[in-house]
Amino acid sequence: MVFIFFISFLILLRIGELFLSKKNEKWLLKNGAMEYGSKHYPFIVTLHVLFILSLMFEYFTQQVVSYSLRLLCFYFVLLLFKAWTIRSLGKFWNTKIYRIPKILLIKKGPYKIFKHPNYILVIAEIIVIPLTFHLYYTAIVFTLLNAIVLFVRMKEENKALKF
Repeated sequence: MVFIFFISFLILLRIGELFLSKKNEKWLLKNGAMEYGSKHYPFIVTLHVLFILSLMFEYFTQQVVSYSLRLLCFYFVLLLFKAWTIRSLGKFWNTKIYRIPKILLIKKGPYKIFKHPNYILVIAEIIVIPLTFHLYYTAIVFTLLNAIVLFVRMKEENKALKF
C-alpha cells in the first residue's frame, strides 16, 4: 500500500514539475531565451517514464515486498532540497536548457555551493527511490542510463552557461 501511495505521489509530482516547467518556458521565450541541447531532451523524458514503469514492474514482480522507512524519509529530505533549488531559480527553472543572453547566472541558494544542484538531486532520486523499495535492478540500470544522459546534458548546459 505504501508503494501505491508513493508511486502515485511521484507521478503527480513529475506532472506538476512539467506544468511548472512549461509555464516557465513561456516566460523564458517571451524574454528572449534560447534553447540548448534540444536533441537529447526526448531521451531524458523517455528515461524518466521508463524509470517509473520499471519501478512498478519490478515492485509488482517481487516475491517479498517491503520498504525502508529511513530511505523514504531521506527521499522527502531530497524533495526539500529540490524545492529550494527550484525556488532559487524561480522563473529560470526548467526541465529544458534555456538561457537569456546577457542575464547573469543565478548564484543564490544551492547555486552558491554547487554548479548543478538539480543534477545532484536527479542522481540521488534515481538511486534512492528504487532502493527504498528494494528494487535493485531498477537502481542499477537507471543509475547507469542516467549517468550517460547527464553526461550529454551537462556538456550542453555548460556550453549554454558560457555565453
